[in-house]
Amino acid sequence: MLSRRLLRVKVAKSLYAHLKSDSTSLKASEKNLVQSIDKAYDLYFQMMSLVVEVARYAESRQELAKQKKLPTYEDLNPNRRFVDNKVIHLLATSDAVCDELAARKLSWSQYPDAVKDIYNRLIEQEFYKQYMAASACTFSDDRRFVEKFFASLDEDEALADVVDEMSIMWNDDLSFALYMSMRTVSSLKHDTPEITILPKFKSEDDLEFAQRLFVKSLVNYDDNIEIIDKYTKNWDVERIAFMDTLILSIAITELVEFDSIPVKVTLDEWIDIAKYYSSPTSSTFVNGILDKIVAEFRDSGRIKKSGRGLLE
Repeated sequence: MLSRRLLRVKVAKSLYAHLKSDSTSLKASEKNLVQSIDKAYDLYFQMMSLVVEVARYAESRQELAKQKKLPTYEDLNPNRRFVDNKVIHLLATSDAVCDELAARKLSWSQYPDAVKDIYNRLIEQEFYKQYMAASACTFSDDRRFVEKFFASLDEDEALADVVDEMSIMWNDDLSFALYMSMRTVSSLKHDTPEITILPKFKSEDDLEFAQRLFVKSLVNYDDNIEIIDKYTKNWDVERIAFMDTLILSIAITELVEFDSIPVKVTLDEWIDIAKYYSSPTSSTFVNGILDKIVAEFRDSGRIKKSGRGLLE
């Protein structure tokens, strides 16, 4: 499931793109936001199919080795533990996964070198060597191996470059897709007949949340900037990153427009996003400014929370 964190990041990126492009079409920018969210879900299936493609590549290498003029005993009797991994077999034969891949027109067919390179890096990994050398292998061992495979890719910069090349909309989405893939695999048991894919959203109103946050942030942007300016008078304006201002503006919108989201959740989310998507000192800056704005809004009654929003 795509997290609210990812949806917030998508909103921030879409608002940034809209403002920097001087676009006048809110509808077109909102459409791009929805498309970028759907593309993030695409990457989930693309990643689940990757381990299948790497295993197929490994098997093709074994078949080629058998065709040597003078094959060795190892060539003729290869270790097929990775190739025959039961979890990978489930992913490869899953109607649910295959149908999504076909419907979304996703594959690795145009990136054989990427699959080859991932395999070459995989066989150097210690968890791979231990898995292949084990005296016995259970379904749980197969599952843990696939989980470690996905986890290892989170730090794979070469793969991140390939993913960015595949789609500009996949920039920074790799970690989310890998986490979703690991969650899917971790739920499997030896008697699992079919892969249960994760839904796109945890809640039915998640997409509405993203769309509304984007639209309201854009409509209220100028008003929000006035509020931010009031609390940044003593700062060198040229040294305030545009992304900091944009994050503050969206956070203000979320504080005011979403009465079911606790103030602490909004603050924690946007302060953390600032840490990763702006400058090294942004989280401290955003935290300080938001604290002052929240204090003012509470005094003036602009922040009205209900239900879950009352939790602190």
